[in-house]
Amino acid sequence: MRRLVIAASVVFCGGVVALVVALVMVVTSLAGTPDEPSEPVAVGVTCPDVEPVVVGTISVPAGPVAGYCQDRLVNAAWIMEAAKAQGIGTHTQAIGVMTAMGESSLRNIDHGDEVGPDSRGLFQQRDNGQWGTYEQRMDPYTAATSFFTKLVRIPGWKELTPTQAAHAVQVNADPDHYTRWWDDAETVVAALTASPAS
Repeated sequence: MRRLVIAASVVFCGGVVALVVALVMVVTSLAGTPDEPSEPVAVGVTCPDVEPVVVGTISVPAGPVAGYCQDRLVNAAWIMEAAKAQGIGTHTQAIGVMTAMGESSLRNIDHGDEVGPDSRGLFQQRDNGQWGTYEQRMDPYTAATSFFTKLVRIPGWKELTPTQAAHAVQVNADPDHYTRWWDDAETVVAALTASPAS
């Protein structure tokens, strides 16, 4: 008899749960309309409340800009400054920023990975003689200078898409690897370009 009561309770509870789930599904479906497709809710990035810092000619805000806070935006500013020193405009500056986003998430990384255990810095440049010393690869401005120096020596580089240009320099296993960061890179470069140091 006791087993029967427990079984009945489980069935009853299961029915209540099923009923509640069904009601939630009905309410959810009624809340939207065919003209308003549901979209995932983006999780906001909260950055430390800090004063702007100056990198060359750029005043770097606290952020977030495209999801990046000041510690990473400073590295983007160094990339832009290295490009500007070579007379390179904002479109190609964004290619450099996009590449560093794809390689290191704009962090100056002091380690490599399985593919390149000797890779270092914003661009994960290898210790193969092409990118300078360890100190040069770990210096954001110098590493970016090396990236742009190689880029502008590639025949027809101005006709390449952003990800093709990045791939021509970095020789990533996936030529389209950098594409997903292009919009964010343009956003960051535009924001930092609009924030000149006073």
